Amino acid sequence: MDQQVAAGAEAVIERSGDLVIKRRVPKNYRLPDLDTRIRASRTRIEAKLISEARRCGVPTPIIHDVDIMDYTITMEFIAGQPLKNVLDLRMSERVGELVGRLHGCGIIHGDLTTSNLILHDGDERIYFIDFGLGYFEKSVEAQGVDVHVLFQTFVSTHGDPGLEDAFSAGYRRTFAEADQVLARVREIEARGRYL
Repeated sequence: MDQQVAAGAEAVIERSGDLVIKRRVPKNYRLPDLDTRIRASRTRIEAKLISEARRCGVPTPIIHDVDIMDYTITMEFIAGQPLKNVLDLRMSERVGELVGRLHGCGIIHGDLTTSNLILHDGDERIYFIDFGLGYFEKSVEAQGVDVHVLFQTFVSTHGDPGLEDAFSAGYRRTFAEADQVLARVREIEARGRYL
């Protein structure tokens, strides 16, 4: 029996046994033809991002099916809890390593928060979920915005200034351009203060 787990602005998430089905919902404010094209495109891109991230060494759910006509991605259910509930310095460093791999492969998550990271029960692997706002891009600006979003989460949800330093150490370990991106994060923060 399918059970709705979550509903967001873009999609409804249902659980069916060991699987999760992400279904993109129609938007009534868009023209029907445009809505159809956007939902199909976003479904296809998200599935590709999840698969490519996994190939780059970033734990993601295994995809079982992609249905462009029904705007669904059927994937493995990850048993665990959101990292926001259990984040510590060691895990933040590990997230930095994984984001470094992601960025090294030219993938921007687009919604990098500790709610979209799952600590898997039993083996301590950190899974990345919800690539619905993600895209392929290698620019320092896009990577900086990705990290900036995560750092904002560290401040607003966790309040531990050491999390940024731990993340940065891991990020530098796996991503050659890490210092450029971290410098850009500071520029982005400064821009935000003056707006």
